[in-house]
Amino acid sequence: MLLEVRDLSISYGDIEAVHGISFHVEKGELVSIIGANGAGKTTTLRALMGLQNVRSGKIVFDGTDITAMPAHKRADLGIRIVPERARCFPQLTVYENLRMGVYGRSSSLKGELASIYELFPILRERSDQYANTLSGGEQQQLAIARALVSSPRLLLVDEVSMGLMPKLAIQVFEVLRSLNKDKGLTILLVEQNALSSLKISDRGYVLETGNIEIEGPSSDLINDDRVREAYLGS
Repeated sequence: MLLEVRDLSISYGDIEAVHGISFHVEKGELVSIIGANGAGKTTTLRALMGLQNVRSGKIVFDGTDITAMPAHKRADLGIRIVPERARCFPQLTVYENLRMGVYGRSSSLKGELASIYELFPILRERSDQYANTLSGGEQQQLAIARALVSSPRLLLVDEVSMGLMPKLAIQVFEVLRSLNKDKGLTILLVEQNALSSLKISDRGYVLETGNIEIEGPSSDLINDDRVREAYLGS
């Protein structure tokens, strides 16, 4: 088990946003957490990365309790996050953004560029352009690529389809599927686009108002009447 979350509660002041949830991610899996806006999905992901304090519970990564570990130490262990809405460095070029992915580390960007450009050929074409001149889909690809250049062991992906046209969203989901199935990268994906995320996932969790209400293999969730009615429009 690469990631185990036990009874995790997260609060903003006196308001508890996540209520004692538990879930896990096995090495080599792609797991989705789906739910409506405001369910606590992004809050959970930020807590896993060390960007949000937790009230109680435990986060264990590869056998190590990281609950109180600062974000940069979690990054040293191989955890990376792709934040919602891409969040690239707008006044840096594509290449400079990729360099930031290995900033302060012994990893060599040169050694990773070939595989990054193979996955995202548009980034090779745009390498000298400023990030703020890219389309939304290109910025999302850049955000994923920046997280990949340091060869993460666990990739946390937050609302990868947000703001993208359907065609571009499909392309990004296909990249995640390829990273998982072809490269063996372990991914935890948080998404409002339930059907697209479940289609590429091994398992899924349904988060509703800070509680995990349903869990199971993705194929079961796609065919679950409760999930279909609430999230799949059928």
